[in-house]
Formats: sequence, C-alpha cells, structure tokens
Amino acid sequence: MENKPILQTLGPDIWIVDGPPIEFYKIPFQTRMTVIRLQNGDLFLHSPIQYNPELAKALEALGRIRHLVSPNWIHYAYIAEWADAYPEAIAWASPNVRERARKQAVDVRFDRDLQDNAEPEWEDDLEQLIVHGSKVHTEVVFFHKRSSVLVLTDLIENMPSKTLPLWIRPLAWAAGILAPNGKMPIDIWFSFSGNRDKLRKALTRMLEWKPETVVLAHGDILRENAPQRLREGFRNLAPCGHGH
Repeated sequence: MENKPILQTLGPDIWIVDGPPIEFYKIPFQTRMTVIRLQNGDLFLHSPIQYNPELAKALEALGRIRHLVSPNWIHYAYIAEWADAYPEAIAWASPNVRERARKQAVDVRFDRDLQDNAEPEWEDDLEQLIVHGSKVHTEVVFFHKRSSVLVLTDLIENMPSKTLPLWIRPLAWAAGILAPNGKMPIDIWFSFSGNRDKLRKALTRMLEWKPETVVLAHGDILRENAPQRLREGFRNLAPCGHGH
C-alpha cells in the first residue's frame, strides 16, 4: 500500500498520523489525525483519518481506542468507519457537525457533544475550548498538558506549496495559508468580523496555556516560537490585555 500511514511521536503520549488527501471544493487537502494517550490508557483520536486495519493495530498497541473526536463541522468524514470497527468507542460531535453530515448524506452516529470545557473523561490530560463567534466556522481546540502541544484544526493552515497543485498555489498565497507563514484562512478570518472580541478571548486563553508546539490539520506543524507563530497565525490579533 502506498503512503502507508505512519505514527510520528510528537511528545510524551502524543502522536500524529498523516492520511491520504481528501478533496474539499475540488482542492486536495492533507489529512492529519492527532492521537493522545490519556492517563488511564484510553486513546483520544482527534480528527480521525481514513480507517485502515494496519493503522488500527498500531494504535491498539498504544492503548484502547476510546474517543473519536470531530473538532469542527467539516472534520468528521471517517468517524463512522472507526465507530464501526470499535463500537464501544464514543463519537464526539463538534458544534454544527450533525447538520453538516445530514446535508452531505453521511451516515455517522455521534454519542456526545463537546462542551466549552474539558470533558471529565480527559480533564486531567487536556484543556479544551470552543472558539465561538464565526458566522460559519466553530472549532473546538485542545491543549495536551503533558507535552505542551496545542491541537488546532482549520483555524490556522500552513500548507507547503509542493503539496498543492500549481493552479492552487496563487490562491493559497492570497488566502494566507502558504508555509512557512500560514495563517487563519482569509474566509474564516472574515467570518469572525463583528466578533473579533470572542476570537481575541480564545487566543488569549490559548496563549495562557503556553503551548510549545501547535499541530494543524493542514500543513506544517508550528514547532518554533509557538506563541509568536500563534499570534501571527491569528493575523496579529492582539490578545486581551495587549492593546487592540
């Protein structure tokens, strides 16, 4: 099998796995799952990539596959495949994802809804926050305390141009999502207009967590100067208490 998904260690009890690209509006987007092993040995699968038995086996060697997490309304495509393979796992819904799945005629069953604070199942391991205020894009972000890794999905994209078709590159540049200076995609940024205060509050909270690494679903991970890159990624929106 080509491009076999490989677990890459990101820190203690946290891994990423890059999966096959998925088409969204005719554009191929990389897919990436973040895997976190909780203190009780349960695995938390953030934005699961396409199911494959080999990957499942590698994950089982790490812990018990327990939480299948949709972090936003467009990251849910493969949850049903994992839920079929692991019926005892809990499928977690982000805001608006049920409606989106219905509209796309995707048959996926969600068991529980993500809240504005960490769920009891993982509150010892993770911080959690729903980024409210956009007219189209609501996203749940997570911070893994043990590794100081912040896990974002689409709030920042940082796509290396070599992964994109030639015709897309100028559009990606215009949208502000080309590595190494990837930012919040311009359409998402505009969708927060009128509600930047909510975005500012969310950014302030994320900076208070003191992330050392920022995982993105699409593109290069932010590994150097994470707080600074996070501020730049939010298009230099000043956090609370730093002037407006």
